Amino acid sequence: MDRQHVTSGGPWEEKFGYRRAVRVGNVVHVSGTAPVDDDGKTFAPGQPYEQAKRCFEIALKAAGELGAGPEHVVRTRMFVTDIRHSEEYGRAHGEFFSAYPPASTMVEVRKLILPDMLIEIELEALLP
Repeated sequence: MDRQHVTSGGPWEEKFGYRRAVRVGNVVHVSGTAPVDDDGKTFAPGQPYEQAKRCFEIALKAAGELGAGPEHVVRTRMFVTDIRHSEEYGRAHGEFFSAYPPASTMVEVRKLILPDMLIEIELEALLP
């Protein structure tokens, strides 16, 4: 089985035993992607739209390194700490996927790994 992966270089990957993204055959899975800046701190605290956009940028960059673009994404999951911001999360999602809409889920959760993170996303892509 041909298996490739992309790492974020973050400390949690080695500590917890996972990778940012894994490709097996023609399937790409991108793990939970949080809104972090280049220093590993929360990107745009208190800004749901900006955090969502950042999550999709990071996740799609990792998917791209394994050959998948937005047109290949078939599933997204958004874990949010305040569902009242669903319009802002959804607006960011639409900016990336309106041309090729995937199946999608948005679920409110109690909290994420850092208290000022409002969203974390996952995605899956299927390559031809």
